[in-house]
Amino acid sequence: MSKKAWSGRFSAKSAPLMERFNASIEFDQKLYPYDIQGSLAHALQLQKMGVLTKTEYKKIEVGLKRILKEFEKGTFPIRIQDEDIHMAIEARLHKIIGPTAGKLHTGRSRNDQVATATKLYVKDHAQILLKNLTKLIKAFVKLADQYQDVILPGYTHLQRAQPVLFAHHLLAYVEMFKRDHSRLSDNLKRLNECPLGSGALAGSTLKLDRKLTAKVLGFSTPTHNSLDSVSDRDFVLDCLYACSVISLHLSRLSEELVLWSSQEFQFIILPNDFCTGSSMMPQKVNPDAPELIRGKTGRVMGNLISLLVTLKGLPLAYNKDMQEDKEPLFDTVETLELCLEVLNQMMPKVKPNAQNMQNATKHGFLLATDVADYLTEKNIPFRKAHEIVGKLVQHCLKHNKTLEDLTLKEYQQHHKAFEKDLLPRLSLKKSVNDRNTYGGTAIKQVKKQILKNKKL
Repeated sequence: MSKKAWSGRFSAKSAPLMERFNASIEFDQKLYPYDIQGSLAHALQLQKMGVLTKTEYKKIEVGLKRILKEFEKGTFPIRIQDEDIHMAIEARLHKIIGPTAGKLHTGRSRNDQVATATKLYVKDHAQILLKNLTKLIKAFVKLADQYQDVILPGYTHLQRAQPVLFAHHLLAYVEMFKRDHSRLSDNLKRLNECPLGSGALAGSTLKLDRKLTAKVLGFSTPTHNSLDSVSDRDFVLDCLYACSVISLHLSRLSEELVLWSSQEFQFIILPNDFCTGSSMMPQKVNPDAPELIRGKTGRVMGNLISLLVTLKGLPLAYNKDMQEDKEPLFDTVETLELCLEVLNQMMPKVKPNAQNMQNATKHGFLLATDVADYLTEKNIPFRKAHEIVGKLVQHCLKHNKTLEDLTLKEYQQHHKAFEKDLLPRLSLKKSVNDRNTYGGTAIKQVKKQILKNKKL
């Protein structure tokens, strides 16, 4: 195996520069457990077909398991001349068990071998991401349950808008993460077809039992078209897209964590063990964890765009360009797994500053919509009510007052429909609880959502 697997057709060795340029082993070695898993399934099939004797199959099995242990111990020899992890494992197997290793590739191409190993990687790491998302959902539901009574301003355009429960705000992220979980789960269903046995592009002349290898490897069925099987990377794109949307949600969360922990807001206190300090300014506590999560989102999204552009002009079937799918995939998955682990450790330690949230509700005329709704109950069209309350706000600004400060007389100067039953309604708690529609911020609705999400 000192020669290339394809060297028979060539009269000259690869140039040293071409060796470096062509090799992917420096990054695709991450696929080693999945390549070995696929090879064991393929060897089992070859033995059942009679291509391998039971003795030969056992030698291959023992050799591959020894290679797996070498990787786990960090002793496997990585050589750039082996090109990729698949050829490296085959070359190592030949060194361990001799010529019998040459039979393992019977009825198989690197094309279906790579596609299978990559699918197994995505399946495995999607499960890790799903577990991390589930853990994060539970952390947010627990926080919401702990702080059900805390009220803060809800924002649109980053301007104070209406009062909402802090728990309701947290549950908004729960809904995002649940969609992320669903999206990844859907991807797993779609990629649950095994490419092994598709050959280079046309299938195999051997009577391969593709249903057997699919079952052994945990797939629901073999793929249905050999051309598509080896050239399909939709499952990688699906994974990168799902990860990009998760990153987008984590970035939005991180932005709020950064804002809310600032001196300007002081709505939350981030745990010190996930912050850093300044090399010059002794007083600083910097929100580096959420800032890094926000920053890494650019890389994750860039990886999706990178692979989309790589694949957009490729004819069927396999092309070497497709080697470029590994680095964006590995980088995205590992980056996102780390970000989720950080949040899962950090979020349970986040402390809301209820008093500052409460103080913030005193400014910004958060009850303006409630006053307009009151007028609609007096049979005034909402557009007219909107105008009346807008002028009331102008009056408050002119006289440095809030809507709660105004007397009934001041209200009645703007419209005679205002009566004394208005004043008891100018309460943040009442404003929140009046929004008792399904999915609203009323405590009754929030409690229902907390209970529902606890069952996930």
